[in-house]
Order: sequence, then C-alpha cells, then structure tokens
Amino acid sequence: MKHTITLVILLTLASCGGNGGRPEAIVRTAKIDTVRLSGGGRRAVYPGKVRTGAEASLAFRVAGPIARLPYAEGAFVRKGTVIAELDARDYRVQLSATEAEYNQTKATSERIMELYRRGSATKSDYEQAVYGLEQITAKYNNYKNRLADTRLTAPFDGYVRTKIHREGETVDAGMPVITLIGNDEWQIETNLSVRDYAHRHDCTGFEAEILTLPGHTLPLELIELTPQGNANQLYRAVFRITDPRRLELAAGMSAEVTIHFRAEQDEVYEIPVEALFERDGNPCVWLFVSADRPLTARPVRTGALRSDGYITVTGGLLAGELVVVAGVHSIKEGMTVRPLLPVSKTNTGGSSK
Repeated sequence: MKHTITLVILLTLASCGGNGGRPEAIVRTAKIDTVRLSGGGRRAVYPGKVRTGAEASLAFRVAGPIARLPYAEGAFVRKGTVIAELDARDYRVQLSATEAEYNQTKATSERIMELYRRGSATKSDYEQAVYGLEQITAKYNNYKNRLADTRLTAPFDGYVRTKIHREGETVDAGMPVITLIGNDEWQIETNLSVRDYAHRHDCTGFEAEILTLPGHTLPLELIELTPQGNANQLYRAVFRITDPRRLELAAGMSAEVTIHFRAEQDEVYEIPVEALFERDGNPCVWLFVSADRPLTARPVRTGALRSDGYITVTGGLLAGELVVVAGVHSIKEGMTVRPLLPVSKTNTGGSSK
C-alpha cells in the first residue's frame, strides 16, 4: 500500500518465575500514520531541502591570532565545548598587570574608607577612594572578560559546518571564524509559485516526504513565507517538521513538500482502515502525540471505504495528526508506545542497535 504504514505492537511478557509473580515491563513499539486531506481539495507538490533550525556563524569578541581550532568540519560538539582559541599571551599580561594595580588600589581605598568611618578622614578622601576602587574594579573585570573571550564555546549542541579561518591567522573582533549547525529542530525550505502564494490563505495543511525515507509522511508547520518573489517569481517558504518521532535526518536531504488547499465542499480526511476500532458502537482511533504521552481514543465519523485500503473521515480528526494504524484492538487506554521507524535501505534486516 503506497502510503500505509502498518502497525507492529511488540508485547514482551516475561515469565513470572523468580520475580514474585510479577511480569517484566512491557515494551510496545508502534508504527503510526499521518492523517491527510482526502482528494477533494487541490494539492501542490514542490521539491525542498532539509535544513537545521539552528545555525550560527561564531566570532571572537576580541582580536588576535588563532591558536587552536580543535574540531574538524562535520564533528559533533556539545554546548559549552571550546571550539576555537586565540593566542591569549598579551591578554594574560594585561590582566596580570591590572590585577596588581587592582589589589594595591583596593587595599588603599579600603583603608581610607575605614578611616572615614572612624572620623579620621575627610568626606572628599572617602569619595575619591570609592571612585578609585570602582574605576580599577571595572578595568580589572574588563581584562578578565577579554581573557575569557579568547576562548570560543559552542552555544548549542551541533556540528561544525565550516571553518572559515585556520590556525595562525589573525582575526578582528566580530569576524566569523566557524559555522555551527544544530540538530534540535529540523526545517524544510522550498519555493512556491506565484499562483500558490496568491492562494496562501486557502492552505489547509502541509506535509513532506523525505526521499530517503519513502512512504514516511511528516507533518509540517509554515513558519516563514517571504512576501517578495525572486527573479523567477518564486516565493521562499520555510516549514518546521513537527513530527515527534526521532528520525535520521541530515541537512541537505531532498524532500517533496505537499500543500493542501481548501476544497469547495467540506474537508474530508483519510486514514488506513486498519486504524479503526469500535468503542460503545462508535468508530474510534488511537491518537499518538509523543512517546512519553499515553495514547488516547478519539471518536471519528467515517465515510466511504476506498479500494486502496483507506477510509474517509468526515469528523474527529485534522490533517497532520498521528494515529496508530493497525493492531489497535491490542491497545488499552493509557498505554504509551515507542514509534517504530521505517527500515533503512542499509539495514535490510531491520535490526535495531
């Protein structure tokens, strides 16, 4: 079936011997499918590219020669990891000299302030001591910060995309040195035709298929749409992938973005017929939100059963929602499941690690 994702529920029940008659934890893994708009409305399909939601060109706040760039392009780094360092010799010398001046001024100022409290110093002497201490403290902290700024740390977990400069090169403050990309959020970028941009308010849903994960539909959320077209009258659109499943995505992967437009008649959705079960005489589905939230039963209104194994739904669901698509009679209210991802072409045995 072209877009059906079958459900596999793996129930592992250990024997009661040796554990006081209590069964071991049940491991449930489920394949799920995305509710999609049925054929009543117009659809537009565009090629797109996967990109990361977090990308930063990082620069030092001070100038100097680069001493270390320890990570190669493509390397993974954790937030807070030092990913570049300047030669800090001059900054250490400046800090050392300022620290000596700070200690001397601090001792003198505190002595004068103590004398003032005892009535042995004038108010003018006291004010000069306070002012002098404030000035040297600011100078001392500035040089401490400048020394700390010779080390560049990763602002988030991610991958080194580009090393713009090399070790030994001298860079100015604010000059980008390294580009980092994150992987906490994935986006897809594409370009819309002038016709579909003009009908953007008639869009009812967005979804994508990653070409390396055929048959795996991902719900999307439009987060950016450029109001000015390029020379070819194409309008840049950026979508956030809202699927809660952890997928093996990488920036640059090719995708197909499908945009659904409002039909003249009431909107009708479609799901695999295997997703349905009956409760109190009413058709229902198991709604999946995330692996750490229990499944909930959602009553639906159904329509015609199609020859391709899909059934239309006229109420109870929205495009982009996720439902369990088979084996639904084995599920109980409040269960949690772990989504079963599609088998990779390079993992033909379907083994997990």
